[in-house]
Amino acid sequence: MEPQSSSPDQIRVIYTDGACSGNPGPGGWAWAMAPGGEPNGSGGATNTTNQRMELQAVLEALRVIDPREGPVEIVSDSTYVVNCFKDKWYIGWQRNGWRNSKRQPVANDDLWRPLIDLALSGPVSFRWVKGHSGDPMNDLVDALAVAAIPARSR
Repeated sequence: MEPQSSSPDQIRVIYTDGACSGNPGPGGWAWAMAPGGEPNGSGGATNTTNQRMELQAVLEALRVIDPREGPVEIVSDSTYVVNCFKDKWYIGWQRNGWRNSKRQPVANDDLWRPLIDLALSGPVSFRWVKGHSGDPMNDLVDALAVAAIPARSR
């Protein structure tokens, strides 16, 4: 997938979503660039959680739409994703050796670590959107994520 070319100051808006059939269970993730949904990407896993799929969607998007090439806005219906960056949870996690406020290992740190590195590599902002509220791009990535759930699981 080739990202659309953009000027260095043009914000590239990317919608992301994760879906799970059971939690844990088989799941799917997806991302798509606004306004038209192209480029996009999706994938799935046979045994996962909704939170992992939400994270995987953002991670995969930023692997294709490089933040070092200009500003990126991630739009997600996951408060788990958005609040980590908005409230900078990752600073405490890094300072505390990837332990959370309860001194437990940070869940999904295998996804958080590369995601945080990518998000901090260039200008990336995060915005929350209410899921299943009629936002066409959120509906698109939701449908792509559901479609990416391994077929025998649906």
